Amino acid sequence: MSQNDVEFIGMIQGQKVSEIHAAKGPAIDRDYVRAFAQAHENAGFDRVLVPHHSTGPDATLTVAHAASVTERIHFMLAHRPGFVAPTLAARQFASLDQFSGGRLAVHYISGGSDEEQRRDGDWLGHDQRYARTDEYLDVLHKVWTADKPFDHEGAHYRFQNAFSEVKPLQTRNGRPHVPVYFGGASEAAIPVAGKYADVYALWGESLDQARELTARVRAEAAKHGRSVRFSVSFRPILAQTEEAAWARADSILAETRRLRVVQGYNRGGPQQSEGAKRLLAAAEKGTRLDKRLWTAVAQEIGGRSNSTALVGTPEQVADALLDYYDLGVTTFLIRGFDPLEDAVDYGRELIPRVRELVAQRAASIRKAA
Repeated sequence: MSQNDVEFIGMIQGQKVSEIHAAKGPAIDRDYVRAFAQAHENAGFDRVLVPHHSTGPDATLTVAHAASVTERIHFMLAHRPGFVAPTLAARQFASLDQFSGGRLAVHYISGGSDEEQRRDGDWLGHDQRYARTDEYLDVLHKVWTADKPFDHEGAHYRFQNAFSEVKPLQTRNGRPHVPVYFGGASEAAIPVAGKYADVYALWGESLDQARELTARVRAEAAKHGRSVRFSVSFRPILAQTEEAAWARADSILAETRRLRVVQGYNRGGPQQSEGAKRLLAAAEKGTRLDKRLWTAVAQEIGGRSNSTALVGTPEQVADALLDYYDLGVTTFLIRGFDPLEDAVDYGRELIPRVRELVAQRAASIRKAA
């Protein structure tokens, strides 16, 4: 991917569920996963995220299934360090990269909720989890690139004669490598991002927030002689007119509130996630920010996921995304409140429009040079 390209990432899950769709039936619907993955491939997405949750289906196996029913689309596996030894994870990821034909990336999430982590037996505190991730990623890279067994003794892991016969199909700088996506906005997270992230992912913050955070990550990466790409996540709400788009947004908020009452949820807080706190800080400034940013759902659910939206016509939302591109963001993770249907809709107009605008912007820069 060149510096002028733009990447689109969607998200697939084991069943139809969102803030406005209550989960029904088994946690895994194979037909839905197949249709969902193929819809993203046909819509022109570059990659899809498979999320991790402490009570949900295994993301690694979901990626394996989705890869088996698609041909071109790439995957971003959400993975929480700490529950699988990094030596085993390295072999799993290398194997999955080989079987998928080099279509894997891994998004490392150290964990922003003590409650979530403890469901799987992890009692480390927030900052300790990032320290563990630092060592975890170091071991992963050693396993992928070592040509002979090695020993490791660190604060969290100790191995003797660690080695993997299988290496990733993909490479970076000529060495086996699975692309590293990384999230975390805390003081403990940024140094780890600077050392390891190929792509640093932030939630759908305001332009001012995104400008500040990407500058911090760039500065940290520069300490290691590295550069980092950036990803921002949004929930685009589209309609043929601006008025209809905002009416749809209002109905999504109303249904979100109704379902939360039915399910017995309260708003709650952001727990230990700095990213969630940043979303709520944006929401405190208003439900409508910048050109198109809508924070009402994020505020309603306590900022507990990528829940801010860009609202408008496809042309208006594409224009708003270009503002983030101008900040250096080259990856957009977009998913809808109507998950499969919105993925198809994004492929009709939004994705092609953004790619066209980015190409025009790049051509103008080249001409000016």
